[in-house]
Amino acid sequence: MGLEDLQHNFLTGQLEDLVKWARRSSVWPATFGLACCAIEMMAAGAADFDLARFGMEVFRASPRQADLMIVAGRVSQKMAPVLRHVYDQMVEPKWVISMGVCASSGGMFNNYAIVQGVDQIVPVDVYAPGCPPSPQTLIHAILTLHEKIRTGDLTRRPEEGKGEGIGSGEPVPGWVQPQASAVHLGTPR
Repeated sequence: MGLEDLQHNFLTGQLEDLVKWARRSSVWPATFGLACCAIEMMAAGAADFDLARFGMEVFRASPRQADLMIVAGRVSQKMAPVLRHVYDQMVEPKWVISMGVCASSGGMFNNYAIVQGVDQIVPVDVYAPGCPPSPQTLIHAILTLHEKIRTGDLTRRPEEGKGEGIGSGEPVPGWVQPQASAVHLGTPR
């Protein structure tokens, strides 16, 4: 892009902060609601939770007008190429929130038909845990993404499979690590 050659000084530092503020304040989501998590995503956009205060009240139907993909729910093997196609049509810079345990790791659907983590298809920036995650959890993921945009580098795209939240080493407030179950089901008779 040519931005690597610019020396960091007062003027470029202030311009970079202005660009980051503009990006953070005008994130437009392209929804990819596939299961019950989509209901919670719709609730987050309703009046009780009001995503409009973050400049995100307009959920875009066209990926060419969106820069955030919220993958809400389980992704089947048949839907994976469609998800990647929509992601490829989005404008740069683009971000992805994996909403729910099904999108993040396949959830309880550990079988051949469900993708075991959407990060196998698109690079995920923030994971929102839960089954389904509450609207407050999605708002926390959005605020985590805003912070990532504010402190991140303008010219660098995240590596595949690297995201905030689960698996990044940084705990998400309110999320408790599940303990191993003491119950062993054994083999059927």
